Amino acid sequence: MSSKLLGLLIMLCATLLVSCHQETPAISITDQWVRASAEGQEVGAAYMTITSKSETSLVKIDSSIAEIVEIHQMSIENGVMKMRMAKELDLKANTPSHLAPGGYHLMLFDLKKPLKAGDEVQFSLHFKDKLNKETVVTVNSPVKTEQP
Repeated sequence: MSSKLLGLLIMLCATLLVSCHQETPAISITDQWVRASAEGQEVGAAYMTITSKSETSLVKIDSSIAEIVEIHQMSIENGVMKMRMAKELDLKANTPSHLAPGGYHLMLFDLKKPLKAGDEVQFSLHFKDKLNKETVVTVNSPVKTEQP
């Protein structure tokens, strides 16, 4: 076999191996869903689990369904429910962060239309790591009437 043919075969095999390798994303979003809203309701909530391979922070969220999306934390203090806006959500490496009812979640303000079960809502989540490198992850979340 000629050296040119052998070189071509080696390059072809290397190309196939590289194209078949699928790297796990640096940030993964799972279990995402949005609570259905009532007619005339201007506020909604979204939930998901976010896992990052490295320390990073969720710093901004965009969605076409709401004018404003904020990170909120709900807690009970002395028997009183408190809700606070968080500027960002810090994520530890390889540790899932659960945004769920009763804890951290996304608040959707000034809804542009009602959130109806069966619809999907798209979010663009903006993350910044310790070096200020920004990563944007887009996710579609189904609208549901109750927590899955």
